[in-house]
Amino acid sequence: MLTHNDVTVPNARDCFRDAADLPVQFWGFKDVGLTTPGMEQLVADFREAGKTPVLEVVRFDEKDLLDAAKLAADCGVEYFTGGGFSPAVLERCRAAGMRYFPFCGQVGGSPIELTGTPDEVIEDARRIRELGADGVDLVAYRYTSGDPVRLAKRVVDGLGADQVILAGSVNSVERIQRMHEIGPLGYTMGGALFQGAFAPGGSFRDNLEHLVKIDADVSGANR
Repeated sequence: MLTHNDVTVPNARDCFRDAADLPVQFWGFKDVGLTTPGMEQLVADFREAGKTPVLEVVRFDEKDLLDAAKLAADCGVEYFTGGGFSPAVLERCRAAGMRYFPFCGQVGGSPIELTGTPDEVIEDARRIRELGADGVDLVAYRYTSGDPVRLAKRVVDGLGADQVILAGSVNSVERIQRMHEIGPLGYTMGGALFQGAFAPGGSFRDNLEHLVKIDADVSGANR
C-alpha cells in the first residue's frame, strides 16, 4: 500500500516506479491524498507494469462509499476493499468487474478499531459473504476485544483463506510469520514501509526489498 496514516503518499508514483521491478503483484492506495487525475495516473502505472490495482477505503457513509466505488471503477481498480458493507456498492463493483472485500465486524474510530466478540465478527463476515461480497477485509491487529491472531485464524477457518484479506499493522518479522500461519488471501502493508520497520533509515524500496526477502524466507521459498 502506497499509504501512510490512511492517506496515499504524495510521491506515490515515484515510490512505485522505484520499486515496480520487485516481485509484488498487488499494489494499493487510498481514495485520499491524491487528485483524481493523480489516482488515475497511478493505476495506469500499475497496469503498465502488469500489477493488480487495489483501492482500500476507510469510509462508512454510503454516499462516500459509492463515490469511492465510482472512482475505483473509473480508474480501473480490480479490488475494492474496506468500508462498511453496502448492497449498492456491491452492485457497482459487480457492474465494473471489481472484487469487493468490505470490512467485517464493528469497525470505526480514527485510527480505526475493531470491536465485538469473536463470534460477532465471524457472524458478520459470514453475513457479508452470504450477501454477495467476494470476501472480507479484517483489521485483525486493530482488534481491541481479544487476541487478534486467534480471531484471524477463526475468520479464515470460517470463511476460507481465499475470502479474507488481513489489513493494517503488520510491521515486524513476527507478524509476517503470523500471516503465514493464518494463511489469508493476502495482507496489506503501508506505514511500516515508510517508517523504516525493516530497513531503518532506508527508502520505501529498501524496506519493500527487505520485506520481500523476509516473506520468502518465512514461506520457505528461499530454501
